[in-house]
Amino acid sequence: MSGAQRPETLNFGCRLNAHESAAMLRLASEAGHDARTVIVNTCAVTAEAVRQARQAIRHTARARPDARIVVTGCAAQTQPERFAHMPEVAHVLGNREKMLPESWVQLTDRTAERLMVGDIMAPGPMPPQRADVLETRARASLQVQNGCDHRCTFCIIPFGRGNSRSAPIAEAVAQLRRLVENGFREVVLTGVDLTAYGSDLPGTPRLGTLVRTLLRAVPDLPRLRLSSIDSVEADAELLACLAEEERLMPHLHLSLQAGDDLILKRMKRRHSRADAIAFCREVRRLRPDVVFGADIIAGFPTETEAMFQRSHDLVAECGITHLHVFPYSARPGTPAARMPPVAGPAIKERARALRAMGARMLAAHCAAEIGQRRKVLVEHGARGHTEGFTRVSLPAGLAVGTIASVLITASDGQTLQAAA
Repeated sequence: MSGAQRPETLNFGCRLNAHESAAMLRLASEAGHDARTVIVNTCAVTAEAVRQARQAIRHTARARPDARIVVTGCAAQTQPERFAHMPEVAHVLGNREKMLPESWVQLTDRTAERLMVGDIMAPGPMPPQRADVLETRARASLQVQNGCDHRCTFCIIPFGRGNSRSAPIAEAVAQLRRLVENGFREVVLTGVDLTAYGSDLPGTPRLGTLVRTLLRAVPDLPRLRLSSIDSVEADAELLACLAEEERLMPHLHLSLQAGDDLILKRMKRRHSRADAIAFCREVRRLRPDVVFGADIIAGFPTETEAMFQRSHDLVAECGITHLHVFPYSARPGTPAARMPPVAGPAIKERARALRAMGARMLAAHCAAEIGQRRKVLVEHGARGHTEGFTRVSLPAGLAVGTIASVLITASDGQTLQAAA
């Protein structure tokens, strides 16, 4: 099926959603869906993400009256009736069902059920992933984990993804080999709670064991990268890999969420402020070139100005370069939604202050990179990323998918400029 005839995907949310959107595109195409099928892969992290998905559905229906809109993803799993009641929607597909080839075959029949959303908490293995489902011609993602066993008070995701499930190590190795054989130079391990990897597998291998095994089993892979991790779950072998394996990229994105101990407790997080600082200090000792990213929520219920200031200050104390800020958004059905809220204007102002802090940290990091020679994975549009995942504007003429050694010559505070 040519690209012009293939279904379209509209993706909202995380890197894992992007990976799964690519997988669904292949499954739908193989089942016989054409360009009239539009797959909307939703996110449930915030109310704004749900609003944007619903807005996109209405816009698509107006622009393309012949479209068959299939809504799936975490918001479809947690609020299926809300999407089923939209006249623009042809089908609502659950998060487990969306990864099954037979679901897409069923949807080729116009008489298929409108609502196909099962019990995400039902026991069962992680559905097999397709290693040839690709993110770009430069970088591929490899999903090795899904779901979450934790119940943070602000988070709806376990109810959209189910409990933690992991891909067996042998399956992950086979998938990684296929990706390398297809020409990929960098692969990102993804999951909902990546550091929970292996808790459901025989022998309970940890993420560090998986990383070490992948690097040894596939020596032709130049770069392996991790997506978001929970620092409190990072095992000793994973830290040893960071110290010893040059092919494991020196970039960690941490799920920190807050920098005040009482707020962390009310969030039902499992680390303290001191734990976060100590983790970053230890990783930097083991891998001095490490670059940290992190998620922080602004305006969690009951957060005072003093509590917020501790979150703000944590960015500098941990040395966070790539900061993702989330203004708190109440999710119905979560314990945090029943806690005393912070006023909306205060949430916006705290988010603004955090983003400003993040911008200063990124600008300082970029300034320190000038004059350094970095190895950059060349991506589309003469862009790329360093080992520490800092964005780089590259000289023209470099082949996509290659890893180029370049000299960093300048920065605009967000993106590095490079010369060959």
